[in-house]
Amino acid sequence: MAERVGFISTRFAGTDGVSLESAKWAEVLWQDDHLSYWYGGVLDRSQKASMCIPETYFGHPENQWIHERVWGHTHRAPVVTRRIHDLTEYIKGTLYDFVREFDISLLLLQNALTIPMHIPLGLAITEFLAETTMPGIAHHHDFFWERSRFQVNNVPDYLDMAFPPRDILLQHVVINQSAREELALRKGLSSMLVPNVFDFDHPPDPVDDYSRDIREEIGLSSEDKLILQPTRIVPRKGIEHAIALVKALGNPRCKLVISHAAGDEGSDYPEQIAELAEMEGVDLRFFGHRVGDRRHLNGRGEKMYVLHDLYPHADLVLYPSIYEGFGNALLEAFYFRVPIVVNRYPVWVRDIEPKGFRVPVMDGFVNRAVVREAVRLLDDPDHCAEMVEHNYELARQYYGYPLLRYCLQTLISNITHGL
Repeated sequence: MAERVGFISTRFAGTDGVSLESAKWAEVLWQDDHLSYWYGGVLDRSQKASMCIPETYFGHPENQWIHERVWGHTHRAPVVTRRIHDLTEYIKGTLYDFVREFDISLLLLQNALTIPMHIPLGLAITEFLAETTMPGIAHHHDFFWERSRFQVNNVPDYLDMAFPPRDILLQHVVINQSAREELALRKGLSSMLVPNVFDFDHPPDPVDDYSRDIREEIGLSSEDKLILQPTRIVPRKGIEHAIALVKALGNPRCKLVISHAAGDEGSDYPEQIAELAEMEGVDLRFFGHRVGDRRHLNGRGEKMYVLHDLYPHADLVLYPSIYEGFGNALLEAFYFRVPIVVNRYPVWVRDIEPKGFRVPVMDGFVNRAVVREAVRLLDDPDHCAEMVEHNYELARQYYGYPLLRYCLQTLISNITHGL
């Protein structure tokens, strides 16, 4: 029986992991004849299949007001409680409207019951599920206990109630094994592990005319090596390791390109990274001001590219992250058949490395072996081609759409057969 699935989150727009993975889930559900509808505070989905409620966006002024008064504080004023309850009641009413308007039969909750960026939204969903006994699937990307900024707070009652809730008709999905164990330990909840995926059965299209000039736009010549770090400029991305590796390559033709801006986490780290690169003699190019969530011309008439425009032009991808919930950039490098150097972040060590990918790895620092492998990948096309082909086929086996389809069919079958 085909389901009418309601995707719910604070935002479905742009290139964040939640927005990207939810689109893949909807694509696979569509292939099995399930219809998807969208609810959130910021949406770039079809208006005909969406309900946009601005108050559910984590950046909405009312939520920001609450945010500033619950995190980093240990006492909650009565007015804060009242405003949380008032916004919760309003949002819950819009959830009833959403389900009624699109005749939703299954809710798919994308990180809204996981990381408490919007507490009233999480509470509203939890109460809605309890009041309607509607089945749901909660797709968890990053829990609040994984983020230091949520450790001091005055809302432990709400975190226990809704992030995530213990609802008998709610199934839980996590993206790595550690999260699965922590969810069981902290909440007593079982879950299914569904890693992030990519459509490896359909290789990427060739470079088109729009993105053909991207190397020139970055300022690179045909002899230069584009060393890409496809991350935001934040401390957990370990960009200092990328600088150390490029310096160790000892090749002035190697240019380090960072694809994203810092986002909302301040300018201190980007300034420190720029200063470090200058001190180390590494040619560092920030290109985040020219990479967006869609192709268009900006206010200066310059082309705006998407991240996937960069990969086909990269000679080597660096992924020196200290922590990742999964690691979308890893799959993207495999998909575009670009060699990648990885720092052994915890999810890589436990969930991905045992699969047998051929990837030079660093263990928190750049050593001679990693440098030697990186040089060989840049200088030996046959060795590089063999490695990326091996990784592509392995990724297709473990992180392709067929795995996601099997998992979604199992979750929906659990619902139709009464869990």
